[in-house]
Amino acid sequence: QVHLIESGGGLVQSGGSLRLSCAASGRTFSSYAMGWFRQAPGKEREFVGRINRSGERTYYGNSVKGRFTISRDNAKNTVYLQMNSLKPEDTAVYYCAADLGYGLRDAVRDYAYWGQGTQVTVSS
Repeated sequence: QVHLIESGGGLVQSGGSLRLSCAASGRTFSSYAMGWFRQAPGKEREFVGRINRSGERTYYGNSVKGRFTISRDNAKNTVYLQMNSLKPEDTAVYYCAADLGYGLRDAVRDYAYWGQGTQVTVSS
C-alpha cells in the first residue's frame, strides 16, 4: 500500500504557472506508475497525465498537452506536475494516483491509490 499527499495548489492568474507535488510513503514508490487527474465542480474526474516507473515515459491528456509536464524523483518518493500557461478552465481539484499496472492507462479505475487532492484556481 502507498499513501499519497499532494501539495502546491493555490490561486494563480491566467497565463501563470504552478508546480504540484505528490509525496508518497509506504511501499516502494518506484514500483508504481503515477498519474495525475483533476475534477472540476459538477464534472467527472479527468485524466491529466501519467509517468512510468523510471520516469522515461510520460502521457498527457489532450487538454493539457504542451502546457503541463510530469516528472518524478524516485529518490525523494515524489512526483511533480508542472503547469504552465494556465487557463481558467484548468480550475479543479488535482489528484495524484498510483498504479501497479503497465502501459498507457488513463482510467480512474486503473489506479488503486489516491491522494486527498489539492485545489488549483485560475482567475481570468
